[in-house]
Amino acid sequence: MGRVSFAARHDFDALPQSPDVDVRCAQFSEIAALSEMAHRLVPGVEIGAAELAKYLTFDPQSILTFSRKGKLLGGMAFLFLSERGHDALLLDEICLTAPETHYLAAPRQDVAAIYIWAIAASGRGIAGLGKAAAHLRQLRFRSADCYAQPSTVAGRDIMRATGFEPVPSFQPDLWCYQRPWHRQPMRMPAAIIHARSFADARY
Repeated sequence: MGRVSFAARHDFDALPQSPDVDVRCAQFSEIAALSEMAHRLVPGVEIGAAELAKYLTFDPQSILTFSRKGKLLGGMAFLFLSERGHDALLLDEICLTAPETHYLAAPRQDVAAIYIWAIAASGRGIAGLGKAAAHLRQLRFRSADCYAQPSTVAGRDIMRATGFEPVPSFQPDLWCYQRPWHRQPMRMPAAIIHARSFADARY
């Protein structure tokens, strides 16, 4: 996860959607620029433009671009995992630098888990996260919790600030964001529930 500035604390699914940043599915003409940005901002990135294009061909919804007034500010790439892929992620049986497509959900198929492959953005670009989260609330993705492995201090700060937590797995340093509709409701005395807002209770 790349170098970004992200100080405010919000649940990932409650991030504000900035009107200043446009977020949409990537086009093939943008892949080279996205690849260069990922190599510059995300430590350890090995995948090149040709490989990114292959995954975009497999699933056109898997790479998003963040832009403002036509200027590319960053992007975000996902692995939309099938049940088999979800198990492979937790068991450290998937190569995350060059994931095999048989671990991925077929296009338009419901997704079992979402792995945030990379966030490469800086400055205003990080404001695109709110619309990226909205992208992941489409029916196809709603049942899928989100996973990530932060590679920088800033990336880890984003994880903490958006409700991700480290999870036990064979995959090293794996963090998970559980969708709000999967969480068990907290049992609280009725008086407290009436006296405090849901937002207060969560934070």
